[in-house]
Amino acid sequence: MPDAESPDHDFDCLVFIGRFQPTHLGHLAIIHEALKRARQVIVLIGSAWQARSLRNPWRFDERRQMLRNAFDEADNQRLEIEPLLDALYNNDVWVRDVQRKVRDLTSPRHARLPRIGLIGASRGQSSYYLSLFPQWESVSVPMVEGISASQIRERLFRSPLAATDYANAGAAHELPPSVVDGIRTFLDSEAYQQLVEEQALLDQYRQAWAQAPYPPIFVTVNAVVVQSGHILLVKRTAAPGKGLYALPGGFINSQERLLDACLRELRERVRLKVPEPVLKGSLRGQRLFDEPHRSWRGRTLAEAFYFALRPDQQLPRLKPVQGGDHARWVPLADLEPDGLFEDHFFIIQNFLGLPADFSGP
Repeated sequence: MPDAESPDHDFDCLVFIGRFQPTHLGHLAIIHEALKRARQVIVLIGSAWQARSLRNPWRFDERRQMLRNAFDEADNQRLEIEPLLDALYNNDVWVRDVQRKVRDLTSPRHARLPRIGLIGASRGQSSYYLSLFPQWESVSVPMVEGISASQIRERLFRSPLAATDYANAGAAHELPPSVVDGIRTFLDSEAYQQLVEEQALLDQYRQAWAQAPYPPIFVTVNAVVVQSGHILLVKRTAAPGKGLYALPGGFINSQERLLDACLRELRERVRLKVPEPVLKGSLRGQRLFDEPHRSWRGRTLAEAFYFALRPDQQLPRLKPVQGGDHARWVPLADLEPDGLFEDHFFIIQNFLGLPADFSGP
């Protein structure tokens, strides 16, 4: 990287962490301020390697290109843009990943340690990040009022006609021109059409609960069943998450206990040919997963149960359920975050200790 030494640089490096779904003018304001104040700027793009969803429509490489296209060559030479995998249920893993990336991208200056800071919008997440990285200073930038990434996404996925109108007329005050161009291309993709379908389902879901006296909170169960280096998964055949793998599970009935609901789902959804006493004897752990944004349908708590079946040359048979998702045994080596529905990769990771490092696109 060229040495952009300047007496105006307060920091050797400033770090900006975000999801950039999509990159908007508020993000650019923060990065431009970082470029003024630091010799080097590291942008860490969160939710990398996640499957496409209404909350995460664009993959890491697409978001990286959005950012690159918004800056000239000189600024791009001072920008490091790296993926950051979520670690929804383990802050220590996430912090370690951030620390390692920053350490590997910075170097001592003139026999002294680099001065590193975290930059973000005031009233944003910068104060939270500071509590996780006390060794770094915090820099706050005033928020650009009136820009919300979640509202931009809703405009884009409510309907193709509304999205086209927004891209042609309403996006200029929120998005840089290069991002608008990229969104126009995205509107013609199959991925966009699938997300529009998911938005329609979500709207129906919300409408069904619109008259409830309080926002609904759903309770579900999931089964993490492992045997001989394989995990039991279902492949979703309909939106949301069509084509993605998911853990077997579903909603609890009003009169059943959580473990009983999980065993029922294994019996009814995947027809797992393992006697219930054997399953109960194989139970090795359980945990509540409650990240607020974990599910597309809204606030949804998931109690997951980990069953470690005794190794055997033959994996238990699965009887197909007519009209249902397709169950199969998947080798653990084939698991990738972007191939799993919602937070199911992180649920599996919690029980099995799968590595958190990925090579990236």
